[in-house]
Amino acid sequence: MDIFEADDNSTPLTPEEKDGLKLKWITLRSELNEAEARNIAQAQVWLMSNKNKDIYSDVFLRNLHKKMFGDVWKWAGKYRETERNIGVAPYQIPIKLMQLFEDAKYWIANKTFSNHEIAVRLHHKLVQIHPFPNGNGRLSRLMADLASIQLDGKPLYWGDKNLVNVSDIRCRYIESLRKADAGNYSALLEFTEKEKS
Repeated sequence: MDIFEADDNSTPLTPEEKDGLKLKWITLRSELNEAEARNIAQAQVWLMSNKNKDIYSDVFLRNLHKKMFGDVWKWAGKYRETERNIGVAPYQIPIKLMQLFEDAKYWIANKTFSNHEIAVRLHHKLVQIHPFPNGNGRLSRLMADLASIQLDGKPLYWGDKNLVNVSDIRCRYIESLRKADAGNYSALLEFTEKEKS
C-alpha cells in the first residue's frame, strides 16, 4: 500500500510534495502517522512556552505548522502552491488568512459570538482556506484549541479517538464541517462541546 494513499477525506499530495518527505526510511502509513504525531507532540511542548503569543497572525500560523511537521516534511511552514480539491486558490491564501485573523480579533473584541463559537469558526475557516499541502485539519484543531484556551481556559473536545484515522467519529467530524461549509455551525459546535467540562 502506498504510504501517501489518502482516504476520501484527506487531501492528496502532489509528486513534488511527496518528495518533501525527510524520513526516507518510512515505508508504511502507520510509520508516517507516528512520525508526524511525535513531531506534533514536540510542537505542543513548544506551545507551552508560547501561551500568550498573538496566535492570530500569518507568522504564528506558519511557525506552528513548521513546529508540527518540520521534522517530517521539507515544505512544513510553507503555503501550498498547487490547487486542491478543497481550499482557496494558492494566490488567495495570504489575503484570506489576513481577513480571517482580523475577523477573529473583531469577534473577540465585540463579543460577536460565544468564545466557543469563535474557536469553532476559526477552525472551520482555516480548514476552508487549507493553506498548507497537508496537516491542515490537525493545525486547525490546534489553533482552535489555542483560541479556546486563551478565551475560556480549556481546549475544545474533538472526540475520543484520533481524527487522523478513519472512524465513525472522524466521519461525524467531516460531516459537521460540511454543514458548516453551508453556514450551519450547530453540528460542529455540538461535536466540539460534547463531554467538554
